[in-house]
Amino acid sequence: MIEIKSPSELEIIRDNAKILEQVLREVVEEVAPGVTTLELDRLAEEYILEAGATPAFKNYRGFPNTLCTSINEEIVHGIPSDRQLVEGDILSLDIGLKKRGYYADFATTVPVGRVSRELEDLMEAGNRSLSAGLEQTRPGNRVSDISHAIEELVREKGYYVVKEFVGHGIGREMHEDPQIPNYGRGGQGKRIKEGMVFAVEPMLKCDDESVEVLDDGWTAVTAKGGPSVHFEGMVAADKEGPEVLVRGDYPF
Repeated sequence: MIEIKSPSELEIIRDNAKILEQVLREVVEEVAPGVTTLELDRLAEEYILEAGATPAFKNYRGFPNTLCTSINEEIVHGIPSDRQLVEGDILSLDIGLKKRGYYADFATTVPVGRVSRELEDLMEAGNRSLSAGLEQTRPGNRVSDISHAIEELVREKGYYVVKEFVGHGIGREMHEDPQIPNYGRGGQGKRIKEGMVFAVEPMLKCDDESVEVLDDGWTAVTAKGGPSVHFEGMVAADKEGPEVLVRGDYPF
């Protein structure tokens, strides 16, 4: 069942999304060559706790940290470590919190110093695909319209969507129905209704191979070692159209 949030629930979710956006902005300001992803993780946890919230990812199904930090060919679920960032890397940051019984969750990909034009193009395509998906979150549309809009934009730009990971509903649980793939035909599946809240999260790569998961059991990487980006936004279906609660833009 797809949950429809009441006005009071939506207000809490809005507040949580604003807190989470500020936390990630503070973290992104520290991204630079020589900084370790574990240092960024510690900052994120400190900021979340100071806001009176709980890190949503830490210990979730055994994940050990507050942030997911995925570098270059790492798509999602990268575990923070003592690895230092290097000029020219791209870093995907996925973050979540829980406060007052509700979750917030979003992601962005940022450059480490100056990056190549090819990586800038990939990040721009990821950002635009997120916009395309969010735009379809309107009462009366179908969930698959979000999926189709993302894939269409990604293909137009010459990239591929990651099919193994999906967007989702969000509220009292971090992952609620429905699942929102980043591909597929539009006009199918559940109707979107006012008050539904989704986390839309396209992930892009440069090859059409299946992704691989490293021995740590979490970090997903591209099969051919090419770069990947991850952008995620939270959106509520409002009678006036999509109400974007938070989104990981490029540049963020």
